[in-house]
Amino acid sequence: MDLDQLWQAVLGEMELTLSKASYTTWFKLTYIHSFENGKIVICVPNTFTQIWLEKKYYQDIIATVKNISKENVKEISCKIENRRYTPVKSSTNQSIAKTLGATTPSPETPKKLGINRFGLNNYYTFNSFIVGKGNELAYAACQAVAANPGKAYNPLFIYGGVGLGKTHLLQAIGNELSKNSDKILYVTSEKFSNDYINEVRSGRAKQLKEKYRNVDLLLVDDVQFMAGKDGTQEEFFHTFNELHQTNRQIVLTSDRPPKAIPALEKRLLSRFEWGMIADITQPDLETKLAILENKCHEKNFPLPDDILMYIAHNIQTNIRELEGALTRLITHYEFNNLQPTLELTKGILAATLVEFRENSITSKHVVEAVAKFFDIDMKDLIGKSRKKELVTPRQIAMFLLREEISASFPAIGQEIGGRDHTTAIHACNKINEDLKNNQKLKQQLLSIRQLLQV
Repeated sequence: MDLDQLWQAVLGEMELTLSKASYTTWFKLTYIHSFENGKIVICVPNTFTQIWLEKKYYQDIIATVKNISKENVKEISCKIENRRYTPVKSSTNQSIAKTLGATTPSPETPKKLGINRFGLNNYYTFNSFIVGKGNELAYAACQAVAANPGKAYNPLFIYGGVGLGKTHLLQAIGNELSKNSDKILYVTSEKFSNDYINEVRSGRAKQLKEKYRNVDLLLVDDVQFMAGKDGTQEEFFHTFNELHQTNRQIVLTSDRPPKAIPALEKRLLSRFEWGMIADITQPDLETKLAILENKCHEKNFPLPDDILMYIAHNIQTNIRELEGALTRLITHYEFNNLQPTLELTKGILAATLVEFRENSITSKHVVEAVAKFFDIDMKDLIGKSRKKELVTPRQIAMFLLREEISASFPAIGQEIGGRDHTTAIHACNKINEDLKNNQKLKQQLLSIRQLLQV
């Protein structure tokens, strides 16, 4: 029995003893790296899984390996490695021809793309989602929910910046479960709010309840827009309770974590935090390359590696912009019947990249994002008041001006109410020092940075 066979046998045993959701989330993406002198090294996709396996399943794994291998097992350790989720080496991407003119297989696009009867885009499936380090946890959680709705993580709350794949994953759950259920509802929070307002005006509240409380799966996109809408939050609170108490699945997305949503009722906040909260961060270079290769495959228009690398290096923000640049490039080459080269690509994308740079973060964006996050007026943020509730946001604004746009200390001081540069230096040093041990501050900075991506 080689290592792979051993681990497959172990996984088989674990699958029998765990719930499907737990197995899918914690074991499905693991594989064995080595087994020498009683020491086993297991490869896992992320730190979250590593901690979980070492903390909760350590003894179970040892016992199972001993039972199957009949060898002494002294120690288990985990190593983060993504052999099965390395996008650029996936079977799909490997099939992409590297040069124009090469024979390529027909792209495996869905047979019927478009919006289905549940309001879901048929393209948004788990198979069409590219997994990377920034989204693997959210992806695993969504798969677990799809495999065991109402029991795995309920609710599942996914948050991340614009264009990073939240809606794709949300609808992938819906598309997966729609194979066996008709009681699926996908809405934006704005749609929910409008339905509530219309029903209140018409006096037909019963119809609203029947629509939202008679489903097995409720998918709500951009839930942050419920902030400040008291009536909408009240109605959603009762809808949430009705569904949750009867083990029906709820999945929510937001551009920030629940605690960072301003003007959100505490009782609703606590319920959003009941299940699992998974974030999606910006894709790394490998993920961006995999996305580009996948899109080329779908469009049946392979591009050389140097062109894909150029696009991935120059577009940093989100997947939508990445795909937009690729579409523009391919359209140009197809329309003009040109052979793609790196030099031509630079010329074609020059205007697009300038546009992206012009849309990049400015000092005004930073100050606005901080003021918005803390729900304070910009005048107060940059004003002279020494109130405690303004001091930390002001220091965070200075820190982010330094970090995000590399502003000089005198420029930071000038931007934040005409203060001296020594004030800016002190603020940056203070936040830097606090970050060492303050998890809440780390989360606040993450949320503000996500606001900057909007």
